[in-house]
Parts: sequence; structure tokens; C-alpha cells
Amino acid sequence: MNHEPPVSPPAPGARPLNFLQSLLGEIRPPEWVVDELQNRLVLVLNHVLMQEKVAQDRLRRQKGKPVRIQWGDFHLTLAPTAAGLLERCAPDTKPELSVTLTQTSPFDLAQSLLAGDKPGVDIQGDVQLAAEVAWLVDNVRWDVEEDLSRVVGDATAHTLSRFARSAAQAVKAFVDRLPAGFPPKPPNAAAPASERPDGPSA
Repeated sequence: MNHEPPVSPPAPGARPLNFLQSLLGEIRPPEWVVDELQNRLVLVLNHVLMQEKVAQDRLRRQKGKPVRIQWGDFHLTLAPTAAGLLERCAPDTKPELSVTLTQTSPFDLAQSLLAGDKPGVDIQGDVQLAAEVAWLVDNVRWDVEEDLSRVVGDATAHTLSRFARSAAQAVKAFVDRLPAGFPPKPPNAAAPASERPDGPSA
């Protein structure tokens, strides 16, 4: 016999969209589902990075610095490795850079993305690390939507990709507002291929 309480219908006079928004806000996927999706997301990101040697070199300089992406109760913390790739960190790891999506309602977020609006993003933490993230946004070919679609389906992959682009643009805007020449370039940093002179030196 099923003893689970039935879902309460909307109160008289309540707007159906408000009821749907409230219902969506209460839905939480099982922890193992979230864990598996995050693992697969990291695999997709590393698949892209393995084809970008300059990006890996830059990530090596940020080895062990955690970056947290937060959306309501959901969060993912990643850190660069010695190989110039990304790895998941423990949930209680203190981040050095936080990127938080301030629009926590899934319904409102979906509406904003479909309308082409940029969701609110709050950025706090290490400015140098933020600058490296901004460089990765500008210089790495993040064509991951097709790979993501194999993991989470076409519609979800499209929504995640649009959110990721919005968050990435927010990080870039944050760095662009910094004073000229800040943050300073790390010493002995290898210049990107686009900045190197053509041909060997005489």
C-alpha cells in the first residue's frame, strides 16, 4: 500500500505557472545521478583540453586551485591538475574562485535562457585565477554541446551549454573591468602561440 502523500493541487486563484515553478523547485535528482553527471561532464571538459596544449600549460600554473560553480543547492568544484586537466574536488573544499548563478529557480532560468537573456552571475575570489578562466573562455574551442548531448540528451545539453556560455561571459566581463596591466602575468610564462613571432629567430 502506497503511503506517500499526494501532491497538493494549486490553491484557488493561484496561477498555474506559479504552481509549476514551485513544483520544479522541489524536484531533486538522486545524489548518484548528480555524481555521475558531474563525472561525465569532467570527462567531456578534459577531452577538449587534451587537444589544447597551450590551455593545458596555463592550467598547470594554477594547479590545485579550486574553482566552484554554484547554482542553488547544486555545486561543482574543480581544480587544475599537474597534467593541465581538471579534477573534481571534495564537496567541502574551500574554493579560491566562486562563480555563482544567482537565479536559482529552474523555471525562471529556463525562461531567461530561451529568451536569450543573461542570468545573474556573482564572481568572488582569486583575480589571477579568474583571468586564466577568462583566457580559456576566449581561446579554447568549447564545442562540447554534441558530446554533452550523448550524456544528458539534446535539450538538456543545449540548456547547459547556454548557461555555461553566460557564466563564461560573466567571468570575462569581470576580468575586463580590472585596471590595465592587472592581474600581472606570471614570471616565465610561455606566450600563447598567437603571440609568438613567426618562424625561428635568426
